[in-house]
Amino acid sequence: MRARLLPLLIVLMAGVLLALGFPLAGSLAAAEQQRVVVDRIDDTARFAALAQFVTARPAASKPEDEGGRLATLRSELDRYHEVYGIRAGVFYRDRSAMAVAPRGWSLPTEGEGDQAFREALAGRRSHDPRQVWPWQDGRLPVASPVVRDGDVVAVVVTDSPTGQMRSRILRGWLLIGAGEAAAMLLAVGAAIRLTGWVLRPVRILDAATHGIATGRLNSRVAAAGGPPELRRLARSFNEMADHVEEVLEQQRAFVADASHQLRNPLSALLLRIELLALELPDGNEEIASVRTEGKRLARVLDDLLDLALAEHAAADLQLTDIAELVEERVGAWRPVADREGVRLAYEGPSGAAGWADPVALSSALDAVVDNALKFTPESETVAVGVAVDGETVRITVADGGPGLTEDELERIGDRFWRSSRHQNVSGSGLGLSISRTLLAAGGGSIAYAPNEPHGLRVTVAVPRTAPQV
Repeated sequence: MRARLLPLLIVLMAGVLLALGFPLAGSLAAAEQQRVVVDRIDDTARFAALAQFVTARPAASKPEDEGGRLATLRSELDRYHEVYGIRAGVFYRDRSAMAVAPRGWSLPTEGEGDQAFREALAGRRSHDPRQVWPWQDGRLPVASPVVRDGDVVAVVVTDSPTGQMRSRILRGWLLIGAGEAAAMLLAVGAAIRLTGWVLRPVRILDAATHGIATGRLNSRVAAAGGPPELRRLARSFNEMADHVEEVLEQQRAFVADASHQLRNPLSALLLRIELLALELPDGNEEIASVRTEGKRLARVLDDLLDLALAEHAAADLQLTDIAELVEERVGAWRPVADREGVRLAYEGPSGAAGWADPVALSSALDAVVDNALKFTPESETVAVGVAVDGETVRITVADGGPGLTEDELERIGDRFWRSSRHQNVSGSGLGLSISRTLLAAGGGSIAYAPNEPHGLRVTVAVPRTAPQV
């Protein structure tokens, strides 16, 4: 959920920041250009005031034309161009120059400069130039009319370069970008904190659910953080877990009590059967059948009691040499394998440390090896191996029996389940269930898979690090 929620929040916040950043960048560029245009308007107005008193076009042949107001106007224009690098000039209505700087500059015959001149001839200031962006190499023409006695006698035109203005706009954009990046980092941090706050109860709930699924029925959720809906869900989960634990505890107590209470009458019944068998001829089939069923019922009761105790008892986890323990159990079962004509082989390292309850792990291995020996025909092999795989020690028991189908693999380990193809093999159908319960209590697991070319492969996994309590 975090992988979906966090990107969604980041995308939404990035969209908001971009939606704010682009208009802000456009406004900054427009404000910067407007400031330049206003300055040019003031400059053209000043030059228009000087040109207003030059009433006649001077003759080039008269030396006194270099003096007076016209000379002052030309001097101002030259100094203006020298200081600011801006082309400026005063032009008569027929486009001839009254005074220009630099010398030789003339009005453009097209484009925004020509349009600004025409608008000023109509008696109004030219319109604002189009926006110049940092990647454009444009200029800003501004024109103002020179009015005398109510008539437009000339036009003042300035043609400004935009390099400095574009540099200022770009610097402003970089500041906006830096601000957007900083805001985005803050937004990402806030999104991470927000998703963590929202999903923290979900993670705790998931951990508690996993704990209950693996046998830690005392797992609960602290309903102290997160949104109200999730806190309410946590309280409901705790109530459900309490009810489930209570029901399972009652079930375990019932199974244990029933198994214990039935053992004494069953033992008495078996004794009476043995006494009755003494009065009947040897080899009586009915007595043999009753004796076999009685012993089978006794094994079922013993397994039920073992299962109830396994589900109730807490694991005594210890740092254990798994390889040594497995090798010792293989040695204990080898006489049984020899009697059945099955080769029982062990292969693994001399040592492999893991965290397990030695008694529980031994009992689980006994059940698995016993099951393998039951279904492996004579002259076949049951191979037991130990291997270290990262943070796990894996114990494999591979037999050479008939194996199980895919449907049967999904059901193996269920209580009282036995394959319909092997009903003639003795057993209660509880051995592998007990193994799974014993392993789960210590943080281990058991898995089943086909063994090539035939048979069943059972894998018992034990953690190498101490499980978190």
